Amino acid sequence: MGFRPLHDRVVVKRIEAEQKTAGGIIIPDTAKEKPQEGEVVSVGPGARDESGTVVALDVKAGDRVLFGKWSGSEVKIDGQDLLIMKESDILGVIA
Repeated sequence: MGFRPLHDRVVVKRIEAEQKTAGGIIIPDTAKEKPQEGEVVSVGPGARDESGTVVALDVKAGDRVLFGKWSGSEVKIDGQDLLIMKESDILGVIA
């Protein structure tokens, strides 16, 4: 991918949700919500604090993360649908 995020921004690829419920009911595309889980593709170098020191990010490429429903900006890079968001929009890393 020829894109590098700046500062404390993170590029995330959504992970598609299951097509069926636990009971076996198939969910049609029109009833699905966008998934709030994704995989980190790329991270920026970090934000600067008041003294000018770069503070590294807690997430790294390959981490599975949860993010807010309305977080990030949707973009298309190299034919992939991706989200660019600040690290503060990420709720947590899935272990």
